[in-house]
Amino acid sequence: MNSKKLILLLCTTLLTGIIIGGLAVYFIKPGNIKKDSVETEKFPSGKTEIQLWTCPMHPEVITDEPGDCPKCGMKLVPVKQKVSSKIPKPKDKRKILYWRAPMDPTEIYDRPGKSKMGMDLIPVYEDEQVLGRGGTIMIDPITVQNLGVKTTKVRKGDLRRIIRTIGTIAYDERKLYRINTKISGWIEKLYVNFTGQEVKKGDLLLEIYSPELVSTQEEYLLALKNRDMVKGSSFQEIKESAESLVKSTRRRLELWDIPESEIEALEKRGTIVKTMKLLSPANGIVVHKNVEEGMFVKEGMDLFHIADLSTVWVYVTIYEYELPWVKIGQEAEMELAYIPGKTFKGKVDYIYPYLTEKTRDIKVRLIFPNPNLELKPDMYANVRIYTPVKKDTLIIPDNAVIRSGERNIVFVVRGKGKFEPREIKLGVEGENNYIQVISGLLEGEEIVTSAQFLLDSESRMQEAIQKMIEEKRQQLEKSRKK
Repeated sequence: MNSKKLILLLCTTLLTGIIIGGLAVYFIKPGNIKKDSVETEKFPSGKTEIQLWTCPMHPEVITDEPGDCPKCGMKLVPVKQKVSSKIPKPKDKRKILYWRAPMDPTEIYDRPGKSKMGMDLIPVYEDEQVLGRGGTIMIDPITVQNLGVKTTKVRKGDLRRIIRTIGTIAYDERKLYRINTKISGWIEKLYVNFTGQEVKKGDLLLEIYSPELVSTQEEYLLALKNRDMVKGSSFQEIKESAESLVKSTRRRLELWDIPESEIEALEKRGTIVKTMKLLSPANGIVVHKNVEEGMFVKEGMDLFHIADLSTVWVYVTIYEYELPWVKIGQEAEMELAYIPGKTFKGKVDYIYPYLTEKTRDIKVRLIFPNPNLELKPDMYANVRIYTPVKKDTLIIPDNAVIRSGERNIVFVVRGKGKFEPREIKLGVEGENNYIQVISGLLEGEEIVTSAQFLLDSESRMQEAIQKMIEEKRQQLEKSRKK
């Protein structure tokens, strides 16, 4: 009986040892050993990477263990590693997108060569990190369609701009005349009786009586008689003295603006006249009258202002960004509210070299012919300035550009849901919402013209997530080394 119990005990012990040994063999297999509580993944390159977990709804939540999201309670999902098992193609077999300058990423070309600084251009390959924040982004084609992404081709064309502004008609300052006398006297007769009266060059304006003028006439007539009396004298000095007296007296009349015709009439008549006539020096309109018949006037006193309105000036203002388009001599058109349908043609005459301090705009002067006197000073007018055409320049729609204040970004389509944010340099803005591209794009490239702000947000978000994942991975690597 004791021997049977001993045999049973030995069998039970042996069976227990076999079971324990089998379990030990199972758990010590290399694939089942857990070095840490953190799961790892071995990539084709042979490098072991730490597996991270994130929330589908809150990508900023990143942990090194699976579990639930602390914000929404959803199950965490593993972060996919962007590692390709494909062997990279040799550089000489890869597709080159474009060539860029080493010192200026926006200076790009479609073929190799030298940059503006004389440096060799660098190729940008299709599978490389490209220009822009965060590089190329990928969006599902169905999502792209749902977002309503529209695209267009970068092309070359003529760029023109029509500047529309409001103008004020003014006098041509080069054709304004002030009429005054250089002698004092009384207005005996006035021929211009009201402001706004039209006069022609040589028209009679007034007759003035001046005692000083009368005495000078008498001196002139006496000087003429004296010259005639000594004409036959044998003394040369006497003849020269008489001639000098005539010239000096005549010169005095001329300096008083006595017309030549009046002086010649005085010589022929041989008798003085009580008044002298004052004539208009130009064609124009009397815009100011400061004299009445019978009043006494002093020398230098303004009597009339006459404006020649055969041409007028039009003052307009433009903004600083429009200044590159405006040049002297450019064509301009003008329309007036009181003559609907009629267009007046002129040109840019002068660009003032300073800005208006309060409004921060620039004053430009236009000149318009006015043969029928339809353009009246102080009128308002609608003005169009036609700028020169920039021939065969690279242009894109203005709405394709994202302006950040520091940089101008467009999204270049790379196909299959890939979009590349590209920094560009812009030139002048033209008509129909087109803008010139100085550098950063090539002719024929396809760019996004709508929903690019959503793409920009996606690019920023992907960049931020990648930075967060990288920071978390570096922290875990440091903790493992410790």
